[in-house]
Amino acid sequence: MKFNLGCNLSYSLSAESTLIFNIAVCNNRVQHLLHEDLQIQAEASVDHYCSRELGNRYSRINAAAGPLTLSYQASVELNAIEKPPQSITEVPPAELPLDVLPYLYPSRYCESDRLLRFAQTEFGELVPDYSRVTAICNWIYENVTYLSGSTDTQTSAFGTATERVGVCRDFAHLGIAFCRALNIPARFVTGYAYGLQPPDFHAYFEAYLGHAWYLFDPTRLVPRTGLIRIGTGRDAADVSFATLFGPVMMEEMRLWVDCISPGEEPQATDEAIAFVELP
Repeated sequence: MKFNLGCNLSYSLSAESTLIFNIAVCNNRVQHLLHEDLQIQAEASVDHYCSRELGNRYSRINAAAGPLTLSYQASVELNAIEKPPQSITEVPPAELPLDVLPYLYPSRYCESDRLLRFAQTEFGELVPDYSRVTAICNWIYENVTYLSGSTDTQTSAFGTATERVGVCRDFAHLGIAFCRALNIPARFVTGYAYGLQPPDFHAYFEAYLGHAWYLFDPTRLVPRTGLIRIGTGRDAADVSFATLFGPVMMEEMRLWVDCISPGEEPQATDEAIAFVELP
């Protein structure tokens, strides 16, 4: 399935500033980048970095005072891997790959240690497989109200579990924290999302099950087959779409995602979805 996507971001800088963006899509064997174009209109110097392990791509802009406009466009082909959920079991800590272990630990926005008792009470007796993570997503969807503007960059999973309101990043953080409290590695993912209204950067999470990473989105706002990955990390602190250093004010943000595969559109499915290479 192929998509055209992009974003236009406009800022005003009242003094020299540094802006770090994570808006370019990840490129791998199951998410193939066909074409992209990045245009920056400002008096600025730019450098780029791609993390070796996760493929996160960052652009650092050192800009003088004045207006700054950034335009990113890309064409991407997704090849979703689907498996019957009944065949996917949890992996005990003794068998986890060493590079997966960091996603078991509490992090800034995912205080799994503070939610341990609650997670054990709600989900501890469930079958230790894909269905338990599905139950976590069901609980979040049914008990947390999705409300734009209800939280900020200080809101963590513990706060979401307490206040029972949030946006996509809060839903993802809570899912991650519950999983880690049950010894299920989980990580945060940002991306573009086909069909999201209003268009915005979207957040969801992955859980490590059956020796692969599977997608989960407790918001249920879009089909998982229409999620195009930008970045992956322990939580939102690792993959914010913009990190600003200096007196910077956003003036405009516009995103779009169009499906360009004839006769195809992302559809909701009960199958387990992965956009990583399975063993």
